[in-house]
Amino acid sequence: MSSFAPDSLVLNRKLPLWYQVSQSLRASILGRRPDDPLRLPTEEALAGHYGVSVLTMRQALKELEDEGLISRHRKRGTFIEPAALRGAPVRLLGSVDAIVAQQSGGRTAVFQHGPTPLPPEIREHYPDLAQATVFRRLRCDEQGEPTNWAENFLRPETAAAIDLADLERWPMTKVLRDVLGVRISRITDTVEARLADPETARLLRVPLLSPILHYTGVTYDASGEVVDVVRIHYRGDRFSFTVTMEAP
Repeated sequence: MSSFAPDSLVLNRKLPLWYQVSQSLRASILGRRPDDPLRLPTEEALAGHYGVSVLTMRQALKELEDEGLISRHRKRGTFIEPAALRGAPVRLLGSVDAIVAQQSGGRTAVFQHGPTPLPPEIREHYPDLAQATVFRRLRCDEQGEPTNWAENFLRPETAAAIDLADLERWPMTKVLRDVLGVRISRITDTVEARLADPETARLLRVPLLSPILHYTGVTYDASGEVVDVVRIHYRGDRFSFTVTMEAP
């Protein structure tokens, strides 16, 4: 039986290794193709793939098992749960892979893209631009129920290199880093509660003025230039965010 092939990962030694591995594997699982195998490689093979110890790998797998994304069976192996909850909380400890995991899962469709005037709250991040290129995407769960919609504002020259098929499979952060080769230095996140405006209510099929989690992420490259500003509108009944601050 063939095994699911996870994405590669560059480890950050400043963060717990098990956490980075679990979030990278989580993103791979949620971004898998429908025809990908459900069986994961062995603990030893996964540990070798990520360059960590078997003990670290075991801890990462336990995190995903506790979340309900995988199930482990003695002598049979470890398997992805096909009906795993897509809106499960994500623990953010500051890695890019955590952002990718947060934005992964379900089915994504690009319903609009092209040049657009910059909204005031986006203009401050691109002071040298009159307009940017926007990608608008709708994410649905496996039953077709909308869970969130996203707007990514990029510089036109960056946007021109993006394949829409990649955006329907992966989050923008992953496309920028792993497909375009952008060296991401940091991402600044803001999460706030808002009420659904008419467009959000229509896209997410929720009542007007119902609670929405509004996420704004600003991505910087190694030179300190903004390469992406994303606004994601999450259904308030489907998502929660947990941030863990570790004391030395």
